[in-house]
Amino acid sequence: MSSRRVVVFPSSAELGPVLARLVCDRAQTALNAGRSQFTLGLSGGSLVSLLSKELPAQPGLDCSKWVVGFCDERVVPFDDPESTFGLYKNQLFSKINIPENSILAIDHTLPVEECAEDYARKLNQVSSNGDVPVFDVLLLGMGPDGHTCSLFPNHPLLQETQKTIAPISDSPKPPPCRVTMTLPVVNAARCVVFVSTGGSKAPVLKVCERLLTADFELTVF
Repeated sequence: MSSRRVVVFPSSAELGPVLARLVCDRAQTALNAGRSQFTLGLSGGSLVSLLSKELPAQPGLDCSKWVVGFCDERVVPFDDPESTFGLYKNQLFSKINIPENSILAIDHTLPVEECAEDYARKLNQVSSNGDVPVFDVLLLGMGPDGHTCSLFPNHPLLQETQKTIAPISDSPKPPPCRVTMTLPVVNAARCVVFVSTGGSKAPVLKVCERLLTADFELTVF
């Protein structure tokens, strides 16, 4: 079976349970392999509502050995509606038994450069390949322009190879100040899942499909 799969669902209602099951299966695989923790990177957008509904509904869910980080984050207070951590805290974390100290959040009180450096240090507790954190699963979204994390088309951060977490103070999409995983972290993950919903993503997804250079398996539900 190809290591790359494209799975198409009729709607988010069918996508959500499958995504939650994938995360749980990956968690079980990681822990069965003898790893002390399952590491998961979360993104915002439609993923918040999908996971908040479907993860707590998984039978026998046990998140006591999960460590959660964020693929990117807006440098805003946690009660700001733009805060990805804040959204997950209100909608998901209170419903699952993940230890509070296993949720790796930014320090939004710091200037964006210092915030990125501080968050990179926090991610050091994730198992690493050299100096790069290795997550078991990264759940990534994609904007209509093709951006993922806070890595935007033609932005200099696409060329970043030294930092694992980078600051961005000129985001084309507000708010302007963010921190983001860089491509070395994305590429080091054991499993990367891009989740795209809504018709506005269709054009860029068609471009991505044409650019795939390796064989991939297509499944349509």
